[in-house]
Amino acid sequence: MTLATAKAPTRTPEVGSSEPLKHRNPVRFVVLAALLVLLLLMVGPMLAVAVNAFKSPADYAANGPLSIPADIYWDGIVDFWNRVNFGQKLWNSFVTALAVSVFGVVLSILNAYALGIGRVRGRVWFLVFFLVANLLPQEVLVYPLYYIAKEAGLYDSLIAIVIIFTVIQSAFGTYLLTSVYAEFPRELLDAAAVDGAGKWRTLWRVVVPVSGPTLAVLFTFFFIWTWNEFFLPLIFLVSNDNQTVPVALGVLQGDRMMDATTTSASALIGILPAILFFLIFQRTLTRGIAAGAIK
Repeated sequence: MTLATAKAPTRTPEVGSSEPLKHRNPVRFVVLAALLVLLLLMVGPMLAVAVNAFKSPADYAANGPLSIPADIYWDGIVDFWNRVNFGQKLWNSFVTALAVSVFGVVLSILNAYALGIGRVRGRVWFLVFFLVANLLPQEVLVYPLYYIAKEAGLYDSLIAIVIIFTVIQSAFGTYLLTSVYAEFPRELLDAAAVDGAGKWRTLWRVVVPVSGPTLAVLFTFFFIWTWNEFFLPLIFLVSNDNQTVPVALGVLQGDRMMDATTTSASALIGILPAILFFLIFQRTLTRGIAAGAIK
């Protein structure tokens, strides 16, 4: 065999080399295609709502809901904003969600510190109680909460909503934080005890700063969950001045004066604050989840 006719030896790519592989797994393309379809199914309705919010009723009737608006039509958004006094509804939702997020996180910290680090007796039964509390549907809680709010003079008040959802959200927060605090490094607790720190100072100077990413995740979830709550605020907030954004949107869905474009405008400006809040705290949420995974 001469040198000219000799075949060059085949070379397989080394481990860690940047040489692309010739054969790719077809399952990856199937998974990516399925994820793309799911993304379109989730984003498609939101895009349709955003497009129809800036479309005039005549344009909507002539070209349908999937057409691009010929001109930007602002009257639907302005009409809905003025009709329901939407600025007041935004403020009610913001104050309620912020108060529930803060109080819910604080109450979760105190409960989880006692159960996870303090190791109180019967901690397993307490965790079962908080787990069951998370599984109860809100329809079961309506009548007793309604009766208590009436007796306490808190019916049709934002304070009642703040108290109710603080307890509900802190049940989930306690269950989550207890599992985190149960694995808390004992070296840090022993070092704080050697320095003369009591339990209260150890909680706020050691435990809370270390678990900051997890608390940020809880705060974000509590805010979004409370913002989107509809059923209990619909029962407890009957006055127009006390209603939150989801309640205002739900009440007006059956209004015969609401055309399709105004309804789309109401849905757009109703969901936009929650989306903006999520985008603002997206990095905080990602860091908290990554920190929990690393632990």
